[in-house]
Amino acid sequence: MPLELEIILRLILAIVIGVILGVEREYVGKPAGMRTYALVTLGATVFTVISEHGFSDSAGIVDPSRIAAQIVTGIGFLGAGVIIFRGVKVEGLTTASGLWVSAAIGMAIGAGMYTVGISAAILAFIVMVVMRKFSIGNRINAK
Repeated sequence: MPLELEIILRLILAIVIGVILGVEREYVGKPAGMRTYALVTLGATVFTVISEHGFSDSAGIVDPSRIAAQIVTGIGFLGAGVIIFRGVKVEGLTTASGLWVSAAIGMAIGAGMYTVGISAAILAFIVMVVMRKFSIGNRINAK
């Protein structure tokens, strides 16, 4: 498969996974939903692809870890923006950690590690959907 076609497929897969994770956040009424998750996953994929294929020194050596490290930092900053303190209550931690995981999934997809990315997406979705039913915070708020 030509590299350009494979990269396009990586980008499409990243968007699909981001949308799936974002649907859950929209379903529970969080501001970061399908579009946000899709863009974070897509962005991380693009940065990873660029890091892997876009730069090399005169000897042809590439260090993809440089941009990858900055993705983690940038998403941490973005995630901090969705965490809100309301008195003694903290909101947005699941959304922030979900964005962080979606960036990691995007990095995996961008690196061509499809099984890792898809497996992580499935596990993240299980955590977000299934484990919500067992969350102590949800039981306290329901009373």
